[in-house]
Amino acid sequence: MPVRPVLTIAAMGLALIALTACGNTIRGIGRDMGNAVDATQDAGRSVANSVN
Repeated sequence: MPVRPVLTIAAMGLALIALTACGNTIRGIGRDMGNAVDATQDAGRSVANSVN
């Protein structure tokens, strides 16, 4: 079997794995940002309730 097709398939496989990992990382960052926003809003409500 020629080397070039094997290398091409290997490179495509590595690219697929890398893109999958990036997708999971981006999804995780989105969840973390959502949690940070929720925590900030909860803290703001706590401060507002303690003033009243």
